[in-house]
Amino acid sequence: MEKQQVVVWDLGVRAFHWSLVALFIFSYLSGDELEELHAYSGYIIIGLLVFRLVWGFIGSQHARFADFVRGPRTVIDDLKSIKDGHPRRYLGHNPAGGAMIVMLLIGLSLLTFSGLMAYAAEGHGPLAGADVSLISTAHADDDHDEDDEKEEDEFWEEIHEFMGNFMLLLIFLHIAGVIVSSRLQGENLVKAMMSGKKEVG
Repeated sequence: MEKQQVVVWDLGVRAFHWSLVALFIFSYLSGDELEELHAYSGYIIIGLLVFRLVWGFIGSQHARFADFVRGPRTVIDDLKSIKDGHPRRYLGHNPAGGAMIVMLLIGLSLLTFSGLMAYAAEGHGPLAGADVSLISTAHADDDHDEDDEKEEDEFWEEIHEFMGNFMLLLIFLHIAGVIVSSRLQGENLVKAMMSGKKEVG
C-alpha cells in the first residue's frame, strides 16, 4: 500500500515550537549580559505559553491536550515499549512525549514566573512594586529594607537559574526521545515538526 502524507501538526503548533526553541536559546545565553533583552524575550515566551495553553483546548486534533496527555501507567507502558525496541506508533505525540510536553510547559511557567519575580525585586517589570514578596520585610529602617530587597532578589535569581538549568535537562531528554523514537519508527520527527506532515499507510 502506497504511503500518503497527512497533516498532523498545524501551523499554530509548529510556530509555537520553533519560536520557543529560538527564544529559549536566546534567553539562556543572554541572561547575564543583556538583561533587558532577556526580559523581553521572557515576556514573549509567556505569550507563547498562554497561546499554547489555549491552543491545547481549541486547536486541531493532535494539538489538543486530550489527544496526548495520558495517565502514569500508560506513560510507563509506553516507555517500556520504547526500551524493548517495539514502540506503538502514534500519529500525534506518544504518551511519553505527551508527558514530556506537560513537564516542559510546567517548567517554562515556573521559569518565567521566577524571572518576573527576580526582575520585580530589582524594581523592573510588570510586578515591580507589587506586594508579592515571599521574604519577610518586617524591619522598619531603610538599611534593613535594602537588605531585604537584596535577599528577595537573590532568592528569585537562584530559583530562576535552577529552573533554567532544569529546563535544559528536560530539553536534552526531549531531544534524546525524539532521536530514539525517530530511529525506532523509521521516521524523521524533526522534519515532521517543520512540515507538519507524517506518512501513513
